[in-house]
Amino acid sequence: MGGMTGQWPAVTLGQAQAILTAPGARFEMEERTIRGEVTRVWKNAPPAMPDLVAIARTHGQRLFAVYEDERVTYDAFYRATAAFAAYLVDRGVKKGDRVALALRNLPEWAVIYCAAACVGAIAVPLNAWWTGVELDYGLADSGARLLVCDGERHERIAPHLPALPALEQVIVCRGAKGPQSLEGIIGRSGEWALLPDLDLPPADLSPDDDMSIFYTSGTTGNPKGALGTHRNALTNPLSSAYSAARSILRRGEAIPAPVPKVNLLVIPLFHVTACNAGLMAALASGSTLVMMRKWDALKALELIEREKVTTTGGVPTIAWQILEHPERHRFDLSSLESIAYGGAPSAPELVRQIAGELKAVPGNGWGMTETSATFTHHAAEDYLNRPDSCGPPVAVADLKIMSLDGSHELPTGEVGELWAKGPQVVKGYWNNPQATAASFIDGWVKTGDLARVDAEGFCYIVDRAKDIIIRGGENIYSIEVENVLYDYPGVTDAALIGLPHRTLGEVPAAVIHLAPGARAAPEELLAFLRTRLAPFKVPVRIVFQTRTLPRNANGKIMKKDLQALFTETAA
Repeated sequence: MGGMTGQWPAVTLGQAQAILTAPGARFEMEERTIRGEVTRVWKNAPPAMPDLVAIARTHGQRLFAVYEDERVTYDAFYRATAAFAAYLVDRGVKKGDRVALALRNLPEWAVIYCAAACVGAIAVPLNAWWTGVELDYGLADSGARLLVCDGERHERIAPHLPALPALEQVIVCRGAKGPQSLEGIIGRSGEWALLPDLDLPPADLSPDDDMSIFYTSGTTGNPKGALGTHRNALTNPLSSAYSAARSILRRGEAIPAPVPKVNLLVIPLFHVTACNAGLMAALASGSTLVMMRKWDALKALELIEREKVTTTGGVPTIAWQILEHPERHRFDLSSLESIAYGGAPSAPELVRQIAGELKAVPGNGWGMTETSATFTHHAAEDYLNRPDSCGPPVAVADLKIMSLDGSHELPTGEVGELWAKGPQVVKGYWNNPQATAASFIDGWVKTGDLARVDAEGFCYIVDRAKDIIIRGGENIYSIEVENVLYDYPGVTDAALIGLPHRTLGEVPAAVIHLAPGARAAPEELLAFLRTRLAPFKVPVRIVFQTRTLPRNANGKIMKKDLQALFTETAA
């Protein structure tokens, strides 16, 4: 990770920020009033989606997307986006209309999303894992006028269409049959290069206009639609680049000119990390997105070698499965420069293995649907030295640690609720003023995460406020116990959950998945934990799973689904 000589870090975080954000610099900031709150923003961020797509157009014959045997250039992507944008205008789609999309990661996904945003519509990416009932909810809640879906999603939603009067048109992509086909409008991906090179339709857009509704993962109750703006999404490309530049300055090296990357995209585009941090950054930089039909570790290894992938990640499990794969050594992975992830806690051992075994820069960050992806970011030596941190906030972002009742800010080092503010924070929840009022206060969003911040400004997520286990009045932060479990050889997936207890209220229990070929007995693991943890934190039971643990689309382990493994209470 670089050839720095001398003492690390070469500069403090404050010094790095001053250099990178100086007047005239790429990461220069300015102040804007957003919904009545003065907010720092990136001066050089594209104002709205048409500006970003215009930048993407300049990448010409560079590869935009690889999907199986399909290869799409930026020129072809642009022509398809302009053609679909013109179609939407011809269909009468107006500023503020909702255009929903429900499909797996495909080159078409980016075309539909960008075209809708470019004409001023609000793009509504629906979770492709949802059932027909859940898709029906998203379409009804958003009031979508138009839906573009793939054949698989169309089969799920078809029985529900009669009950969706606001939905005027359904366009099916890659379907065996159905109503209007996307191919009939813009052709197949291999034909996009033959479309006319038209300008985008004119649209009167400003940075704080509505652009997207991303639904939260909804661990309790119905998912809520986070209403994002053009500024929210287009803050991400500069945030990611800023973090990378900060790491280089901390090492004492000169910042090189930006170079397009090849990103193996393994998380769904309907999640803000893939869309706002992945797709938006690719469009800005001319990077290539290598898409997979579904995650498969062996296929990923093949693609990394074949496409000379430079970056991948998403959630820690993906990194573990690459590292632990028995056939990893058959493949040339030397092109890999970085593996970054968020959405779930990661074990300190994973950070060390990425750097040591793969000779890649480990990266981590914290964000949520409500912060439009990247908020804090962490990479390289900073991450190796603080593997349990999610990094400091990017320069345009502020965080504070508040008491759980929200009445006052806590001192450095104390654990409380993380509140976040910046140009990434969404307007609120679509059609849900009560939930908006409860979570968004004077430009800040209450995240529901328990965290602390050290004296230098590095943030440490301790737990989800609602996931904390309280055993006889003692707080157990599950991430702490899970990190110790990950330190045990062979553990690649670990989750701590609370079991009801008649006198203590709750007690901790662990669910473990081991790497292929690894062996461990519960007694061995418990003995290991007892040497590292206070007795009240040690799980009362450990259950092994043969499969990786269930996750939602955001990569978070669905702990509710694990409760059934412990049928009786631990009274």
